[in-house]
Amino acid sequence: MSSNTILEVNNLKVTFDVRSEGDMPWTKAKKLQAVNDISFSLNAGQTLGVVGESGCGKSTLARAIVKMVPVESGEVVWLGNDLLGLNDSETRPFRKQIQMIFQDPLASLNPRMNIGEIIAEPLRTHYPKTPESDVQARVSDVMNKVGLLDNLKNRYPHEFSGGQCQRIGIARALILKPKLIICDEPVSALDVSIQAQVVNLLMDLQEEMDLALIFIAHDLSVVKHISSKIMVLYLGNMVEIAESDDIYKNPSHPYTQALISAVPIPDPSIEKNKNLILIEGDLPSPIDPPSGCVFRTRCPKAQEICAQKKPEFKEFTKGHSVACHFSD
Repeated sequence: MSSNTILEVNNLKVTFDVRSEGDMPWTKAKKLQAVNDISFSLNAGQTLGVVGESGCGKSTLARAIVKMVPVESGEVVWLGNDLLGLNDSETRPFRKQIQMIFQDPLASLNPRMNIGEIIAEPLRTHYPKTPESDVQARVSDVMNKVGLLDNLKNRYPHEFSGGQCQRIGIARALILKPKLIICDEPVSALDVSIQAQVVNLLMDLQEEMDLALIFIAHDLSVVKHISSKIMVLYLGNMVEIAESDDIYKNPSHPYTQALISAVPIPDPSIEKNKNLILIEGDLPSPIDPPSGCVFRTRCPKAQEICAQKKPEFKEFTKGHSVACHFSD
């Protein structure tokens, strides 16, 4: 771990036991591999974009990092401390340094609390002896940072739009002055114009507060705008990781190439004539994934070796790693 690295995830695996509706009590549960052997590092002030279609393990990865779901194996090393090896009381001092913003802005807010109480709750939880005057001052300050008027403190979540609710969620995450914010598809439920406002807000706050971000999204154009590094997931597996510009200019994995080809181009003439790569077939079940390369059932380059051997995740060029037997 370098001196600038704040988070290092090593060989992280998350599995869930799945039972069918008609299973008997003694029937052995099936294993769903939600996250399979994922490793990466994150530096202070850096943004890691995580992309992939629904069901690829993005949200599970985010929740595993903050110990919201049980982890089968691996390490989550935060500032030199393996969080997975700590119990709840030992983990508590680190929780205030890592915060999350959730996908559904309204559902992530308690409808019985006004927004002043919602934003102040983490501060009261971690610093219960903070004087009320200081709590209110911190709430007002963080509301101002995210573009919310101080006189809205006594209103309830249902009185706000989706974009405003997401700003409330961002304010709640910021009040503890964290070093890392994990953004779990924070703009997917918002209109396009509001998406841009929220993304620009996060970028401004990152620069102002030297925040590191893990930004999860489906929209690669949004991810490119905010991320310094991008990781591509497929069926719980990491298939490619590189600097943002490099992965857009030189995508190496067939899945990444297909995702990038689907990104709209503002110029109509270029958009009309671009080479669109279509992914055929359905996403395999994570309960019974394909042997070898998990993408082989939908890959135009698949050959016999793809079914027999899982491709090694290796460096393709400096800082650009890919898991494919036939990467370009």
